[in-house]
Parts: sequence; structure tokens; C-alpha cells
Amino acid sequence: MSEFEYQSGFGNEFATEAIPGTLPIGRNSPQRVAHGLYAEQLSGTAFTAPRHANRRSWLYRIRPAAVHGAFEPFTQPAFHNDFGNGAITPERLRWDPQPLPKTPTDFVDGLFTMAGNGSAAGQAGVGIHVYAANRSMQNRFFYDADGELLIVPQQGRLRIATELGILDVAPQEIAVIPRGVRFRVELADGAARGYVCENFGALLRLPDLGPIGSNGLANARDFRIPVAAFEDVEGDFELVAKFQGHLWRAPIGHSPLDVVGWHGNYAPYKYDLRRFNTIGSISYDHPDPSIFLVLHSPSDTPGTSNMDFVIFPPRWLVAEDTFRPPWFHRNVASEFMGLVHGEYDAKSGGFVPGGASLHNCMTGHGPDAATFEKASAATTNKPDHIVDTMAFMFETRAVIRPTRQALASPQLQRDYGECWRGLKNNFRATRA
Repeated sequence: MSEFEYQSGFGNEFATEAIPGTLPIGRNSPQRVAHGLYAEQLSGTAFTAPRHANRRSWLYRIRPAAVHGAFEPFTQPAFHNDFGNGAITPERLRWDPQPLPKTPTDFVDGLFTMAGNGSAAGQAGVGIHVYAANRSMQNRFFYDADGELLIVPQQGRLRIATELGILDVAPQEIAVIPRGVRFRVELADGAARGYVCENFGALLRLPDLGPIGSNGLANARDFRIPVAAFEDVEGDFELVAKFQGHLWRAPIGHSPLDVVGWHGNYAPYKYDLRRFNTIGSISYDHPDPSIFLVLHSPSDTPGTSNMDFVIFPPRWLVAEDTFRPPWFHRNVASEFMGLVHGEYDAKSGGFVPGGASLHNCMTGHGPDAATFEKASAATTNKPDHIVDTMAFMFETRAVIRPTRQALASPQLQRDYGECWRGLKNNFRATRA
């Protein structure tokens, strides 16, 4: 799908119709909608939310979303919000990539919950998942009533057919599916793997730029919202729902992707991470990792997010007399990292595309021994161009609890802590 089939911008009001004359003029719910359609409002925020924060869209569709059979429990044991309530290890954790399945597995069946905090009931926190699939969703549609889904492909292109249109998403791009929006995932390359952050809190938005000014980081115009595209198809389908941490399914006799036109500001969107305008120091030291913030979910505490989505893209490092990789650090926040492409500059090995790491609150971490030695001896009067990489981080204000299945996974690297063993005592009581 080419870019002219998308609309540009983030958080704006959009209007799109697949058949001319679908959208009513000057009203939202006329007595009779054009083409015999039904009017339906999809609200992502409270009706009374301030205008600048209000998110809703009017859909003009072939059948209302209310038309489906009764829900019954559905089991996909690896996809859940059971983050446990017992002791949590402060140990640093790292995993190899999730293997691609050997039996037919679609996006929903291929989801594997790694960690999380909070809950949908509490309207705060996140669920962190990975997916590995080798089959497109067939006769199945899915929606998440618990949170919006931030999808980060690592291998294989996804075609995400949603109620409001189609998103084609490749590795080094992301897609966000709003809470409640129904969709189907098709695999363009036969197999796919990646990461998903399920946001239970406030909707993701662009951060304020503060002293940076009016330009930089992710630009609103680079986000893409789909144009209307509908399916008028009947058949024997199932609708899978995630509701309050559990999965349910209901029979549905038609494709729910039947919205002929829509207008509003509550819609799926995609973003190419390679368009991120990275900011950095041109003198000494380097700023905090908040300069890499793409999207964030605000919390009730000013300056503190429910969740941040941060990337570490290709960039120039030019600060003189400065340790250029990420410094050693301990945070009040907790960090779940993934690698989409290339190599992460703070780890010389072991952290590979499709893998993941978890560094929880106040657990010391940073560059491994090999990276420290290399950076300490580097000549800093010349720039260092980091290329061919794309790492990311889901950062949260609450401790991220790894799931039992993630801790028992054969992908868990039991020797991860060894990467810091080589950091020797270089102390000298007198100056060199």
C-alpha cells in the first residue's frame, strides 16, 4: 500500500469514505444514513474529556458492532495478564528470540506474555508480549477491550486489516491499534515475529518538546492513518475478545470490517521509526534517554509516564571527552528492551534481533565489559556514526513483573549476568 492511501498526522480530526456520499454533512447520526448504513460512535475516552484530549470516531457501517453471537470463554494459555503477586527477582534478565512455530499459528495463537504490571481493571500499567506466527488469521477477528496495542514487528511484514482501514507494517515501523478496534492480521512474508505492548493507561500521545522547541523527535505529520476500506462478506467467522485479562469468543456471521466511511480522531495508525529526528549533545556528555521518546502514556503524576516507548536508532555521537555508550545506571523506572535490527551499541553480543531484556527498578545495569573497554579507549575528537541498528524500550514507572512462563522459558539466558563479570577494578589512589 503506497503512502498516498494514508492520511497524515497524529491526533487530528480525519474524514474518509470508501463510497462517495457516505459521510453525513453537518451531523453525526442522521435519521437515515446514506447507502442504508448504520451510524455508530466508537469512544476511546470519556464523553466529557477535555476537547484536546477527547478521542472518538463516528463509523458508518453495514452492520452495527452489536451483531454477533454469545461470548464463551476462549483459551490461549500463553496470552494473559497474570503477572503474579509473589516475590519478584531483582536479577537482570535477558531472552533469546521466540522461535517461529512449527505448526500453523496465527497472530492471536502466537502471542506469548513476557511481563507486565497493573491491570485493565485499574486502568494503569502494561502487558508486554511477543508474537511468533506463520499463518494469517483465517475466519477470525480480534479486539482488545483492556488496552491499546503497540505492535513492533521484528521479522516479517504485517497487513493489519482493521474496521477503519488497512495498515501495512514492516520491521522498523510500528502500529497502534486503539482499544476496542476489531482487526485481522495477515502475514505478507509467510512468517512473522515481534513485540506487543498492551497499554492499560492513558492513550499514547506525542510528548511535549519543552526546551527542544517546536521541532524534533517524532513529527506528527509522519504518522499515517488509514483511509476507509470495507468488507461486505458473510460467512462462519469468530470474534475473539480480550476483556479484563481473559479471552472470549463469539460466532459472527459477517466480517466486522464493514465500515464504509468514518470521521474522528480515534483510529489505528502507523509510524516509520526511521523518520525519527534524533536529538543529541554537540559538546560533552549526552542527555538522558528521554531524548529518544517516540510516544508516551501519561500518568496522574506530572512528568512521570504510565509507559514510555523509546527507540535507539542510527545516529551520530560527537560529544568530546565523553563516555559515548549509555552510562551505568539505576533507575526508579523499569525497562523492557527489544532489538528489531542490527546490534545495540551497549552490548557486544548476546542481545540479538528478536531478543529481549528486563532491568527492573534500581537494578544496576549498563554496557558490558567489552563495550566499556572499547569506549574508554576510543578517540573522542572524531565523530562516531552508529548505523544499521534499531533498538527500543518499553519503560514504566511501576516494577515490571516477569511471568512464570517467561522465567521458565528455554529462551531465558541463565548466564546473562556474566557480561559484567569482566569489569575489573581500575582504581588508582593517585592521579595518573
